Amino acid sequence: MINQTQLKLPDPERDHIQGAIDAPMALLEYGDYECPFCGEVQPIVREIQRRLGDDLCFAFRHFPLTNVHPHAEHAAEAAEGAGEQRAFWPMHEMLFANQGALDDRR
Repeated sequence: MINQTQLKLPDPERDHIQGAIDAPMALLEYGDYECPFCGEVQPIVREIQRRLGDDLCFAFRHFPLTNVHPHAEHAAEAAEGAGEQRAFWPMHEMLFANQGALDDRR
């Protein structure tokens, strides 16, 4: 049996969370804004959230794979900057919706 201290549970000090931290179910996504597979899963995550409602705590944790996605770390930094302005989730959605436009040009 796995002990809860061994699991990587959502952490409000570390993760961006939607839903109650004490919800009966938790979904923790390790994500990379430039990863096409992470982008494809976003509608599925939204549907899971819609179906489970208040029974789900959804958390996002940055995991940029910089060796294959050169813009992923800067995208994560942009999301964190938006989070400082209480706009993490809108930026999160925008970054995934515009994965093909991530670059470092100003």
